[in-house]
Amino acid sequence: MKDALGLAPLLRSFGPARLPRSLLVLGGTSPVALAVARRLVARRTRTVWLAGRPSPALDEAAAHLRRLGAQVHTVAFDALDVVRHEEVLGKVFAEGAVDMVLLAFGVLGDQAYDEREPLNAVHVAQTNYTGAVSAALVAARELQNQEHGSLVVLSSVAGERARRTDFIYGSSKAGLDTFTQGLGDALYGTGVHVMVVRPHFVRSTATAGRPVPPLSSTPEEVATAVELGLRRRSETVWVPGVLRVVAAVLRHLPRAVYRRLPL
Repeated sequence: MKDALGLAPLLRSFGPARLPRSLLVLGGTSPVALAVARRLVARRTRTVWLAGRPSPALDEAAAHLRRLGAQVHTVAFDALDVVRHEEVLGKVFAEGAVDMVLLAFGVLGDQAYDEREPLNAVHVAQTNYTGAVSAALVAARELQNQEHGSLVVLSSVAGERARRTDFIYGSSKAGLDTFTQGLGDALYGTGVHVMVVRPHFVRSTATAGRPVPPLSSTPEEVATAVELGLRRRSETVWVPGVLRVVAAVLRHLPRAVYRRLPL
């Protein structure tokens, strides 16, 4: 029977949650992204596109996922080359439906150094926010055109409130987080599911050598939370979950008190 009322996309958005059969990873060498990909391949995902700058690390990541049974393609993608985002991502979607896009690229920067070198701070902001906004909008349009799919964006609890130790990185994630929430509202009811993931410090090769704070997590723990969020069609996922309460408390502390905390 034809969908005379045009309700199919809306019904799909409330239908039984299913894990993706095809996955596009923007930031194909991210330890967290690869943990998510491994978990999804072990469940249901059969086709993976790893998008990132061509490198031995990207090739190694693709080979690893192939050994797990996935059909894997690598895609040359530069977060800062926003002029080519439509072309690069458009080619991926032209090859077939993409059930999930995971936006996982980003740079931590070095707060103390970047404060003295504004161009380095700009690089952090352009990568984490400008590049992500461009890629997310292109991916969202493609998902909306096919009337289904999930866009999962890796944000950070650092974006909840500025901290002296990482306000450059945190501000870029705050912008991305707000943008993604708004994008999710704009796509509500279209069949496209948008989910923000807010981990705290993630212990991985990307953060090796940095002090490990309380409530840190591993890439595998983030991947577990992402899977649960997909099954529940969550809009926001905190890793670990207790961060939701901690962030709510910190968000409302008077500034004079907050700046004295050892964060």
